[in-house]
Amino acid sequence: MKSPKGRLELTWMGKDAALIPAEHGKYDYQWVDRADPRAREVKSIQVTGKVGELEGPTGAGENLLIAGESADALRSLGTVPEWSQKYRGQVKLVYIDPPFNTDQAFEHYADALEHSVWLTMMRDRIRDLKPLMVEDASIWVHLDDAEVHRMRVLLDEEFGAENFMGTVIWQKAYSPRNDAPTFSTDQDYILVYAKSPEWRGNRLERLASRDALYKSTDGDPRPWVSGDPAAPSAYRNQLWVYAIQSPFTGELVYPAKGRCWGQNQDSIHALLEEWGVPYKRVDIGDDERRALICGVPVDEVRQSVPALMVDMDLDEAEKVARARHKQGSWPRLYFTKGGNGGLKLKRYLHEISTSRATQTLWFHDDVGHNRSAKHEMNLLFPEVTAFATPKPERLLERIIHIATSPGDLVLDCFAGSGTTAAVAHKMGRRWVTVELQQATVDRFLVPRLTKVVRGEDPGGITTKKERVGVAELPEGVTPEDAQLFTTLLGRVSKAVSGLDPHMVKALRTATRTKEETTVQWAGGGGFTVAHMGPSMYEVDDEDGEVYLSEDATNGAFSKAVAGQLRFSLTPDHPVFCGVKRRLRLAVVDGVADEQVVRTVVEHLGDGEKAVVVAKGVLPEAEQLLSELSPGSRLRKAPEDLFPKATVK
Repeated sequence: MKSPKGRLELTWMGKDAALIPAEHGKYDYQWVDRADPRAREVKSIQVTGKVGELEGPTGAGENLLIAGESADALRSLGTVPEWSQKYRGQVKLVYIDPPFNTDQAFEHYADALEHSVWLTMMRDRIRDLKPLMVEDASIWVHLDDAEVHRMRVLLDEEFGAENFMGTVIWQKAYSPRNDAPTFSTDQDYILVYAKSPEWRGNRLERLASRDALYKSTDGDPRPWVSGDPAAPSAYRNQLWVYAIQSPFTGELVYPAKGRCWGQNQDSIHALLEEWGVPYKRVDIGDDERRALICGVPVDEVRQSVPALMVDMDLDEAEKVARARHKQGSWPRLYFTKGGNGGLKLKRYLHEISTSRATQTLWFHDDVGHNRSAKHEMNLLFPEVTAFATPKPERLLERIIHIATSPGDLVLDCFAGSGTTAAVAHKMGRRWVTVELQQATVDRFLVPRLTKVVRGEDPGGITTKKERVGVAELPEGVTPEDAQLFTTLLGRVSKAVSGLDPHMVKALRTATRTKEETTVQWAGGGGFTVAHMGPSMYEVDDEDGEVYLSEDATNGAFSKAVAGQLRFSLTPDHPVFCGVKRRLRLAVVDGVADEQVVRTVVEHLGDGEKAVVVAKGVLPEAEQLLSELSPGSRLRKAPEDLFPKATVK
């Protein structure tokens, strides 16, 4: 649908409403007005335990596991001063693997949310995530076919279409499911958006298999591959479209249609004369041919661009050029087919970057698949039926490598099996993760992450296995090539009689490989365990009016109000529970009367004002506070905490 502003917009039932949990610990929601206090309240985050050492250069003290509703956790992390000073504007990577909404019921979470509920749930979490992200952060949203198309439009709305970086396709399965009614699905999708269009991820290491393509067929001491000396954009670079005369054949060589030479004429001139043949620039009247290459009429092409022509007798030039070709280690700009063909340019291995651009198609050989992920979980929990769709550690390793550097903060608000936090920890990143179900936290997340801290997690990226040659492999042969060769050699030698056994043995010896294991993680660090505090509000099902809940007692209520109003806690003060610059906060578990006002004012310092929140407020108390401390304010909970809400 198109919005009134002319911008494409996704609409759905309830888009302007808010969601609150209908049942604790489940993906089960009910619609409410966005002004409803239960949709706006900032709950407390209550620390329940700590594991390992929380001090260290990587900021292990900021590693945080929260049990509770992700919307509550994200809102509190970005609002409550004690938490926001650590996490607001600090997250470098958000990776979320939300419920896919595939009408399936897994053991550990419900995955059958109606589309509109699912979209609102995701929209609200994205909006709470954004304030936590640093300006050069990225968000990676892992989905399947059920919602990826809707999520793409939603992310365009929330982050801007200009901040879409790409869609990663992960090969999660490598063999067909023969019970599939139509297609056997092999892939998931990961939508990547950045907070800023200037975001650039880290590159991947170059593949050894790519290095093996570089050879030296001419005796050049530096291995190379053949590259195109021409470049696109002939129309814009007409000065770089001209003929080059071959010293071997005397024929004229032009770039292909639509292309131009990739360097200026001075550079090309110098490269050609490395053949020992002099060149000169001559207008040969080939404007018609050049116009065809540039894709323009003859009268619009750049006129009289000179060709590079051999500046000596052609028979003599051929002798010189062929002698130079026979010498080997040819010049960088060379003629193919023994000199009788067109032009190519050497591209040397030592000039190629040691890294490579990230491609969007990720195969299971590189980052793992569903079965490898389940194997990792089975190693951790051999006697428990774990998650149906865990993600392999190598998949998260690649994402975290691309999107972060050591010490950066990673956030996952759909923790599930805990792979994101486990991999981030092993890679020296700080992390925050949130899981809805307390049982999952207790049964899987805390035990798994404790094993990571203690160095007792044997799987995933804890070790790295790499195939290497037993001895030096033949030039240009990678360990993977050698392994495949020996496998095929074994099959051929069994199937074909009469092969020289000594030759077969020599080939086996020359291509023998082994697998080496390197330990990448041995334990360390720690994390904090917390859960979301209870709601301070209840609703009357008959009239829809909202009241303070039975959990809104003095200590819990004071902490919740302080967070809601962005006051830093002052637990040791006898009167005030919070402070914000020159403001002091007092929360009264009862009625604010004249005695309360006098006590509050007596404890104010010079220049300080007070905000007093009470469950009831007497009119004379308000009058007295305005007289004794002009600028101080009395608020009645809950309505004065949410002035736009219609509550009682």
